[in-house]
Amino acid sequence: MDWDKLKIFHTVAEAGSFTKASTILNLSQSAISRQIQSLEKDLKIHLFERHARGLVLTNNGEYLYKTAHEVISKLKDVEATLGEDKDEINGKLVVTTVVSFGTTWLTPRIKEFMDLHPGIEIELIFDDKELDLATRQADVAIRMRRPKQLNLIQKKFVDFNYHIYGSNKYLEKNGYPKNLRDLDKHKFITYGKGAPSPVYNPDWVLKVGTKEVKKRKSLMKVNSVYGLLLAVQSGVGLAALPDYITYNINGISKVLPEVTGKPTETHFVYPASLKNNVRLIAFRNFLFSKVNEWKF
Repeated sequence: MDWDKLKIFHTVAEAGSFTKASTILNLSQSAISRQIQSLEKDLKIHLFERHARGLVLTNNGEYLYKTAHEVISKLKDVEATLGEDKDEINGKLVVTTVVSFGTTWLTPRIKEFMDLHPGIEIELIFDDKELDLATRQADVAIRMRRPKQLNLIQKKFVDFNYHIYGSNKYLEKNGYPKNLRDLDKHKFITYGKGAPSPVYNPDWVLKVGTKEVKKRKSLMKVNSVYGLLLAVQSGVGLAALPDYITYNINGISKVLPEVTGKPTETHFVYPASLKNNVRLIAFRNFLFSKVNEWKF
């Protein structure tokens, strides 16, 4: 088997379409299609079934994908080990996490880390879908759920707590709730379809402290944590927000501070092959020092 064709096949299988694979590989769709057809001809098998919604692996394709995935993962481990320089902290570190946490909490702290370690180049990838650390789509992740893969090292990071927030202007106009019953008199913003990670109970604010859910209705729905914050700031109504996104935000107030949603447990995750990587260790130590300065 031609190794270049196999790598292209692996990328297409993960992407699920020639269009997405074209962007990842920086190759034209026609070039990718020719390589896949050539690989199928070499192996005398079909690797994909073509559908209107994309590509689906055949049984043979699935077997080849699993094998290629294991090989690429092993090669990435070897590359990381051979490229490790224990005397200097330099090189590239790719970090991934969900969009809301990455843009509002992580990004503002990255400059301080880079000032401490000017030899490290940081790439941040924010995506509510989990990237594959085994094939080194990223080196380290802050995950909103406990990883299931056995070859990943995980360390408890922090719990995200949720409270109810409203803009000061909205609260001055509509009153500050003094108890749970007072919430029935207010307007609410909640998550729409496809609530983003790490939101697992998006409508708890409509149900807390009442058996009659119909008393509280969502005036506006949004499928973005940051969008929800902006809606609160503009005075649309009250909403449940993670405390990390409201930190140092002026013009909004926490309502009924004793009322909280179910916290989300987060984990600092990386491949076992990088356990001695000096860049990762430096980043891990920095991040935990920052999170310990102020608990969410």
